[in-house]
Amino acid sequence: MQYAPSSICFGCGPANEKGLQIKSVRIENGLSMVFHPEHHHQAFPGMINGGIIGTLLDCHGNWTAAIALMDAQGLEEPPCTVTASYTVKLRRPTPLDVPLKVTSQIKQLSEDRAEIELLLEANGKVCATGSGLFVAVKDGHPAYHRWS
Repeated sequence: MQYAPSSICFGCGPANEKGLQIKSVRIENGLSMVFHPEHHHQAFPGMINGGIIGTLLDCHGNWTAAIALMDAQGLEEPPCTVTASYTVKLRRPTPLDVPLKVTSQIKQLSEDRAEIELLLEANGKVCATGSGLFVAVKDGHPAYHRWS
């Protein structure tokens, strides 16, 4: 992630060699990403673990909120955001050997928080949906300096 090159987050941190290292890009009203699962991401033969799916949606949603808040406030860098809550609905088994597409849309935005809708697809089929509330934190919060 261009805004947090030293982040060690398991889902999105480029400095975490064993993490998922997701890379989200802008789309209208949200972000999009493609993830290529590996064999160690399986729950059972040929299908992705639900925790991996949850992590993809969580991190992607958090970055969607951070970018939306940055844009809305005219900031040069995104505020540090954390997950307040998120839900995941696993709609069908998610296959291993295909790219996974995750998209997000901003549902509601306020001064320090964003509600985000999430969608994970494989081969054009919806495998998981989710939503989350992500909030900007201030100095003093344990996560505040994690992106610097």
